[in-house]
Amino acid sequence: MTLTLALLCLFAFLAGFIDAIVGGGGLIQLPAMLILLKGVPVPTVFGTGKVSSLAGTAAAFRHYAGRVPIRWRAVGVAAGVAGVFSFLGARVVSHLPKELLPPLVLGLLVCIAIYTFWRKDFGSIHAPRLSAQREPLYGALVGLVIGFYDGFFGPGTGSFLLFAFVGLFGYDFISSSAAAKLVNIATNLAALAYFAYTGQILWHVAIPMAISNIAGSTLGAYLAVRHGTGFVRILFLVVVSAFIVKLSLQVFG
Repeated sequence: MTLTLALLCLFAFLAGFIDAIVGGGGLIQLPAMLILLKGVPVPTVFGTGKVSSLAGTAAAFRHYAGRVPIRWRAVGVAAGVAGVFSFLGARVVSHLPKELLPPLVLGLLVCIAIYTFWRKDFGSIHAPRLSAQREPLYGALVGLVIGFYDGFFGPGTGSFLLFAFVGLFGYDFISSSAAAKLVNIATNLAALAYFAYTGQILWHVAIPMAISNIAGSTLGAYLAVRHGTGFVRILFLVVVSAFIVKLSLQVFG
């Protein structure tokens, strides 16, 4: 168990590092937990992982908050709506076939990757394009759609949020990363509340993983702020490409 826990903490650190910059930490942490925690019910694996994810996301957001511009009104609305619809998505998940989503998500990720490769200046300049009145409305829309998706399916949520804040709001990649973290905190809290209430968390595993995730997230956020939007853009494309490969294997066998 000591070796297993050490490996889980290593993967939590790596997940926190990636997630703090561009999202997608679940691509690293969740598969590792499913492999290393054999015999543990899947809902318990999810619940345990949420503790780590929430801790790391909160640490990354704390680092961003004092160093990059955040449009609190719009991002706060997005976070609040996302939390509510993430919970609803988790409730609906048992009534709809999740098998329909991977092909759709794969198509969206391919479009996002192509667009980001094509637009070399995408996310390089922080130039909010929405009025003060329209930003909260767009924030609510982003929170509704991506929050529900996160509760229902999940993979790629951080990358979708990052793309939405850059593409719809006109933020640069650094500010979008900070905004995405606040929304992710809300969705993780909603999911964690459900798992904690139903007793589906291994706290002796979750707490060391959370500490490791915080360390990785803090380092990732520090490097993102230090190296700027170009660094985040490159890592964003790497993570999106990894998601495309993963979902392609799932969809096409």
